[in-house]
Amino acid sequence: MTGELVRTETGADLVLRRVFAAPTGAVWADVTDPARTALWFGTWEGDAAPGRTICVQMAFEEGEPWTDMRVDACDEPRRLALTGMLDAGGWPLELLLSEVDGGTELRLVHHLTDTGGIGEIGPGWEYYLDLLVAARDGSPRPSFDDYDPARKAPYEALR
Repeated sequence: MTGELVRTETGADLVLRRVFAAPTGAVWADVTDPARTALWFGTWEGDAAPGRTICVQMAFEEGEPWTDMRVDACDEPRRLALTGMLDAGGWPLELLLSEVDGGTELRLVHHLTDTGGIGEIGPGWEYYLDLLVAARDGSPRPSFDDYDPARKAPYEALR
């Protein structure tokens, strides 16, 4: 488990990190180029500009559903803020990139108003970030069965 929970004035931020031996521009392309996001998250369509909505296909979810995501901010190559428009309400997310030790740190921040679903949310983001690692380095894709239910209890303990 690599996530941490940081309390905020409006709830909590779930923060997960991965470090890549790659320039920031390459990792930025991995999280913004639809051909590259298809390798670890899903492809997307639409005008990806702040204030606009894109449609993302969740390629590694059952049924490969499409979902809308609003682009809240795009500060290339450092910050991408999105809100997943789900039936249960919005999921505000940020992808933050910074240079570290000749590589790039990617921080995924999921802004939570409550931590009720963290036992499912944390393992899900771990899985997606490890899919990104596999897509970048050519290693085998992980199985979601290694994340859920195995990592559910440690994330719930963060509450």
